[in-house]
Amino acid sequence: MTLMKIALVAPPFIAVPPRKYGGTELFIAHLARGLQAQGTEVTVYTIGESTIEAPIRWLYRHGEWPLPIDVDATLKGLNHSSWAIKEAAQHADIIHLNSAPGLSFSRFVEVPIVQTVHHAYEQKFAEYYQNFPDVSYVTISDFQREKLRMPRMRTIHHGIEVSLYPVCKEKQPYLSFLGRIAPTKGTHLAIEVAKKSGIPLKIGGEIQPMYKGYWDTVIKPQVDGKFIEYLGEMALHEKIELLGNSLAMIFPVQWDEPFGLVMIEAMACGTPVLATPGGSVREIVKEGLSGHIRPTTEELAKCARELNCNPEAIRVYMEEHFSLERMTRDYINLYTEILQNGVKEVEQIVA
Repeated sequence: MTLMKIALVAPPFIAVPPRKYGGTELFIAHLARGLQAQGTEVTVYTIGESTIEAPIRWLYRHGEWPLPIDVDATLKGLNHSSWAIKEAAQHADIIHLNSAPGLSFSRFVEVPIVQTVHHAYEQKFAEYYQNFPDVSYVTISDFQREKLRMPRMRTIHHGIEVSLYPVCKEKQPYLSFLGRIAPTKGTHLAIEVAKKSGIPLKIGGEIQPMYKGYWDTVIKPQVDGKFIEYLGEMALHEKIELLGNSLAMIFPVQWDEPFGLVMIEAMACGTPVLATPGGSVREIVKEGLSGHIRPTTEELAKCARELNCNPEAIRVYMEEHFSLERMTRDYINLYTEILQNGVKEVEQIVA
């Protein structure tokens, strides 16, 4: 049986896997490993400093994050995508894109294209995607999919390599927040939850230049290094330690988060998630089992004080729904259907 050959095209800004920040790049790293474990031939189009244990191809050796001005980032993304698609079309059975710019070049190749939509809904992107009806789109949550209208589209929830995340049964007396320090991520609300619950908070995450004012005026004045700690941007082993040892991770999202990888990372460590409703949250957090969803910081603080979640049960739930094996199987099923159906429309599936 001939092995499938899949080209995974990453944006040219962050290494695969990411050293610290990089949700899309973490997804690509996990998927590449999962596909290889199932005997699929994978080539990753990324940057030269990537360390993924898979064949890589690159046009730009070094990453660039935070991104430069929009024009520079757009031109770099277009150059990388056009080069990657042209080269991948010579050997790949399917080209799997992970950013919007590359779709423009799908018109010039006969190889089937899969596009995973990683961003939140924006009307301009929805209109852009309508120009490419032959592409097979993957949304990362049902919430995200319901806002889009493409003929070939299905939801595949993210999954992670659970063996990398040990379960911590004995928690330490603190709450955690992990994510970009930004108003939409609700860092200030996580601090409110900590203060209202009386439980200390440890914060990990990147401070991007555009949110420096938010950090300086809203967050930093409340960081005392004792009750409220800021630990900086974190590598994987640091994230695991932060999440695994905490009583709960606070996820007070203030925008329509299309997925939220950090939620399943916390659950993989046996740590419950205390979240506000929004975007995909209700698809990921199982109320009463893997955490609680409440609309206010007062209610989340009450949940934090009254936590009674079982770390092992949280891990079992996470493995059932958000494992790398499940995600890989779903993508292989999609690739197989595309190759078997040829130019016929892939039936829309509600995951």
